[in-house]
Amino acid sequence: MNLILLGPPGAGKGTQAKRIEEARGLVQLSTGDMLRAAVKAGTEVGMKAKAVMEAGELVSDDIVIGIISDRVDEPDCADGFILDGFPRTVAQAEALDTLLTEKGKTMDVVIEMQVEDDPLVGRITGRSTCAKCGEGYHDEFKKPKVEGVCDKCGHTEFSRRADDNEETVRSRLSAYHAQTAPLIGYYGEKGTLKSIDGMAAIDDVTAQINAVLDAV
Repeated sequence: MNLILLGPPGAGKGTQAKRIEEARGLVQLSTGDMLRAAVKAGTEVGMKAKAVMEAGELVSDDIVIGIISDRVDEPDCADGFILDGFPRTVAQAEALDTLLTEKGKTMDVVIEMQVEDDPLVGRITGRSTCAKCGEGYHDEFKKPKVEGVCDKCGHTEFSRRADDNEETVRSRLSAYHAQTAPLIGYYGEKGTLKSIDGMAAIDDVTAQINAVLDAV
């Protein structure tokens, strides 16, 4: 089974992708991780990406599609994969469809995690991680059991992403609505789109996703 998790930054796509990966044996594909791996491996498309990034430019759709093409050919993707954060535009979705068709594959389902902007801003700006082990926390929704101490490793230093501030988050949401939201119509017309309540509790969101996947 191949699927896309669609939703704005902070909707919880990464968290849910990991749960699907563990429960169903699918592989989570993050474009950022794939780019770094391709550069490190020195593949042909990886070297193209490296040159572009070193020049301080954005990696083109063609390069990203090339990296996805190489990655989905690897044996661990034989049973299916989860795309998280790609495609971001209709043009990318069309290129992805062409790629999958050429490989005799299909995109089985696209799950839209519906969220509201204002609560999402609070969800993102409250995030922090343990500086040692990377365990994630939130000022309101997931506090450490002992204040200032990581539940997982006992470390006492936490960090926040520099771009997890309200101004930057709202800018990213505006970009999502302008560029990525049209994908809802694109996949809706194809009949592969399923929408769930992304504002629900994490376990409830997982249950909704499982219900969708069980019905595919």
